[in-house]
Amino acid sequence: MTLEKISRAASVPGYVRTLSQQEELPLLRDHLLRLDAESRHDRFNGFLDDSFIERYAARCADDGTVIVAYIVDGVVRGAAELHPPEGDSLPEVAFSVEASARRQNVGTVLFSRLIAEARWRGYKSLRITTGAENHAMRALARKFGAHLQFRHGESTGTIDLTKTPQDELADLAAAPFKAGRALLSFNSTCWKLLSSMYGNRAA
Repeated sequence: MTLEKISRAASVPGYVRTLSQQEELPLLRDHLLRLDAESRHDRFNGFLDDSFIERYAARCADDGTVIVAYIVDGVVRGAAELHPPEGDSLPEVAFSVEASARRQNVGTVLFSRLIAEARWRGYKSLRITTGAENHAMRALARKFGAHLQFRHGESTGTIDLTKTPQDELADLAAAPFKAGRALLSFNSTCWKLLSSMYGNRAA
């Protein structure tokens, strides 16, 4: 089974799946063109015209960029991009969500799926860059372990994909005062691991 399978998101009305290369140009392009001025500024760290968006989407369709899309009624309302590494650089990720799909856990669902795609392709680390004013993206990146640094008007950081659920549990044990808050955002894998640990002790 590949990651091209469609997956439903429990807390959102649409679904998430990886676009085929043939779908990327029309669907990603139209999504990016629908972004309002503020969202477009956050996504590209500046106000850019439609012609730039069209060229950008065409390049993504040609260079092997993976697009994980949040789709409602056949329309892409959110997109997570996994750009292949160039030379010695790390693969880079980027996100955009239309205003109509915000505050529905879409960013978290897209980020989780994108990390799964990256691990499936054998990547060990990811690079993320976001504008200084994109507070939502910075918070989401930190939620998934990104260590961000601010310079030249933007925040950049990396995400370690080699970290396992066992490592995350060890971090919690080392920082008990943060454990309660962190556990609220754990995925189902971690919950199963916790249940297994406590079940074994009881036995």
